[in-house]
Amino acid sequence: MIIKDGYKVKVEYEGKLENGDIFDSIEKHDGEALEFVPGTGMLVSGFEKAVIGMEEGEEKEVTLSPAEAYGDVNPEYVQKVPKDKFPEDAKVGMQIGIPTPMGQIPAVIKEIGDSEVTLDMNHPMAGKTLIFKIKVISFEEGDFRKEMEQGHVCGCGDEGCGSEAEDCCKDEKSEDDSACGCACC
Repeated sequence: MIIKDGYKVKVEYEGKLENGDIFDSIEKHDGEALEFVPGTGMLVSGFEKAVIGMEEGEEKEVTLSPAEAYGDVNPEYVQKVPKDKFPEDAKVGMQIGIPTPMGQIPAVIKEIGDSEVTLDMNHPMAGKTLIFKIKVISFEEGDFRKEMEQGHVCGCGDEGCGSEAEDCCKDEKSEDDSACGCACC
């Protein structure tokens, strides 16, 4: 049996840059397998597509172009802002949050001039080719996308999420049933 879009999948993985530097792995996340639902946009598109057609226990290595990962560097995301909008202790390389009506956008200070600060709001991995080693640990058949649309990221629906609070999703759903708010979500 093979993985299809919408199944709930658990994988072990290691992500490297072209130069061999490891930028992410399950070891950086307490060794816990990554659980996600392909076809929902939880992860970069190339990673989600890579598991489609795999079987439990199967391993493979995939190389993702920037377009399949975090996109190309967008010059429009590099902007100059008046220096007086920043604290005196601001330094090149510092990551800051830019407030927007939709929440904060992360940005990195690239340059500090006499009157302006240059910010880069591109994802830090934008423009990079990524290489992933992926091993499928397990998967669950079904179309878990509907639960994702309802805010049940863990796919637990009304059956509990298996965390310490057995029925956390039943107990913590919002009034409109749009998000459960449990720790696993």
